[in-house]
Amino acid sequence: MAEPSNFIEQIVESDLAEQKIGSVKTRFPPEPNGYLHIGHAKSMFVNFGTAQKFGGTCNLFFDDTNPSKEKTEFVDAIRKDILWLGYQWEKEVYASDFFDIIYEYALKLIREGKAYVCDLSPEEIKNTRGTLTEAGTESPYRNRSPEENERLFGEMREGKYADGEKCLRAKIDMASPNMNLRDPVIYRILRATHHRTGDKWCVYPMYDYAHPICDYLQGVTHSLCTLEFEDHRPLYDWVGYSLGFVQKPSQIEFARLNLTNLVMSKRYLKKLVEEHSVHGWDDPRMPTLAGLRNRGIPAEAIRDFCARIGVAKANSECEISYFEAVVREYLNAHAPRAMAVVEPLKLTLTNYEGSEEIDFEINQLDPTAGTRKVRFGKTLYIERSDFSLDPPPKYHRLKIGACARLKNAYIVRCDEAVTDADGNVTEIKCTYFPESRSGADTSGIKAKGVLHWVNAETCVDAALVQYDHLLRDAEFSGQDFSERINLDSEHIFAAKAEPYLKEACEGTAFQLMRTGYYKTCTRNDKLCLSEIVSLKDNFNK
Repeated sequence: MAEPSNFIEQIVESDLAEQKIGSVKTRFPPEPNGYLHIGHAKSMFVNFGTAQKFGGTCNLFFDDTNPSKEKTEFVDAIRKDILWLGYQWEKEVYASDFFDIIYEYALKLIREGKAYVCDLSPEEIKNTRGTLTEAGTESPYRNRSPEENERLFGEMREGKYADGEKCLRAKIDMASPNMNLRDPVIYRILRATHHRTGDKWCVYPMYDYAHPICDYLQGVTHSLCTLEFEDHRPLYDWVGYSLGFVQKPSQIEFARLNLTNLVMSKRYLKKLVEEHSVHGWDDPRMPTLAGLRNRGIPAEAIRDFCARIGVAKANSECEISYFEAVVREYLNAHAPRAMAVVEPLKLTLTNYEGSEEIDFEINQLDPTAGTRKVRFGKTLYIERSDFSLDPPPKYHRLKIGACARLKNAYIVRCDEAVTDADGNVTEIKCTYFPESRSGADTSGIKAKGVLHWVNAETCVDAALVQYDHLLRDAEFSGQDFSERINLDSEHIFAAKAEPYLKEACEGTAFQLMRTGYYKTCTRNDKLCLSEIVSLKDNFNK
């Protein structure tokens, strides 16, 4: 077995060595109240990865204790995301599988004087919890008898009270320095149709109460959570001890993944979708796994990114440019090369006749990829920005009298620019040098610029889509985004592309020469080239 690579693996290895556990069992516990985002990819990496490394198993555990926000749609999306990332769970488990036994455990706490029914409203409970420096105030209903509490709790289940009229609280310590131990609510009344149990229940357990019970019932050995649950660990332990769990799971917290320029909250992501600021949960600008998949981000790159950033005990923020650099590195090694031009400008070779096939490297970083044939001809398209009538200093693209190489083809010299009545260049006329063919150049001509191109006779129309970040700046990415949302984050350009791109399978990733990494897709029955990541690496290594 490989050496532990982080503090969680060190704890697990120690527990195995000391025979505290026989085998490792973890769980990945999403709530089905939205689509998973890239932050959840790190939690998957930790939970599935830790179990796999030690020969254990990991369950997919749906925390469905809040029916007012949960949907089967989200359950299906979560399953799809996990499988796409390459993980496989042992069992699919729901908190709702255990609602009956969770309820019985609550009765056990009531009968042992460890829980009571409270009539205070949620606002009153909040106002009596105290502060970090002052103890809370005990509820006037705290000392009800177990018999009265059991009767009232049964009436709560039977639907005799309105939502919020009563709740069940654990009886712990209103003077505890940990606010989570100040008689927390463990059951509330909530009339909402559950996506699995329908209207069977009108009382639902709170997450902090159900969480340790569900872990125990699944046989979880290590409950791996993000740092916001660290202050909840004493309550997690209290539930286990109070209910007499024989082998209580160990909760271990790690730092969550925070990325700049991204909305990393399901609540805010849901708002973006509902307000139609994006096209849906799978919009390519969204940090959801569905959005990243739709954008063309490879699952392998996401797993590699999670491995590189590691598992830490303290929260920090990672630059989005680092994530993009990891994606770019993967695509650079694996994506085939192709050509497409934005804002095409016609280029005519005045001394060329006929056509021929040019050898084009599929991926110069992969010697086994080989080459393919690209049709070259008399009339081509180049990028409009690759020609200038009034070029700046050190301009190495085409201008009158200057030479440049057409990628994998010939060196050409621009002789004339044709303009319309408004002075706009509509065509450039060039001379090509037949002895300058790539791979067999004997011309002796030096051309610093290398331009990509497409054949005007064989190319196809395409829409090229580029994206900016949803947030205009990198600061406070976890805060309310409303005033910083970038409403102009999708840009569509007309382009001309090689027919090779139209013939490719839907969703294939390419490096478009000198442009960026794009995937092929179809919009309105037309070829669309959708940006995955730019060619430029902005990460400060």
